[in-house]
Amino acid sequence: MAVHLITGAGSGIGAVLARRLLDRGDQVVLLVRDIGRAREVAAEFPGASTLVGDLSQPGRLSWALSKQALPDRIDSLVHVAGVVDLGPVADLPAALWEKQLAVNLVAPAELTRLLLPVLRVSRARVVFVNSGAGLHAHAGWSAYAASKHGLKALADALRAEEAEHGVRVTSIYPGRTATPMQERVHQQEGRAYDPTRFITPDSVATTILTALDLPDDAHLTDLTVRPAR
Repeated sequence: MAVHLITGAGSGIGAVLARRLLDRGDQVVLLVRDIGRAREVAAEFPGASTLVGDLSQPGRLSWALSKQALPDRIDSLVHVAGVVDLGPVADLPAALWEKQLAVNLVAPAELTRLLLPVLRVSRARVVFVNSGAGLHAHAGWSAYAASKHGLKALADALRAEEAEHGVRVTSIYPGRTATPMQERVHQQEGRAYDPTRFITPDSVATTILTALDLPDDAHLTDLTVRPAR
């Protein structure tokens, strides 16, 4: 039975991915921000287990994980969690830069670092759910895009460094996807939100599963997914 550790499973892509993995009989470990959220997630995803760690405070992840029992085996680490706050460079305060860089970039780096000993033993797959903004930055998207460009750099470096240990690293770049985050983006943009115009979370989850399920003779490194409309 494969063991998957997922961040950002509270909604959207992460939630769909967690359910699909559980439905097929895999073991799922969900990283959540606090004990209260752990109880909620346990009720939402019967059969899944949880670890508590606040991604907005990556410097405390080491301490948090040291107080909990980690899985003996992790076959995949899937980074889905993310936050977004839009605004022009002229108006975006340092606090919003720091929050997005912490959750979207520093926390994935630190969580991966802390789990690398187990990931190496398992010859695991690490999947970074990036964004189209990780390839192209547009006006108003500076902080978010910077965090996602950084996430691409993290994945590229990790892939080169860990190949000798059999750890495979995939970056997935979804276009706009019908998630609560996308609804928030539309609110910030001042536009009406029509989820039918965008990729479904299920389609992105299928893409992630493709990366996870490839035979050992293949390695999916980068994949861009765009809405058909």
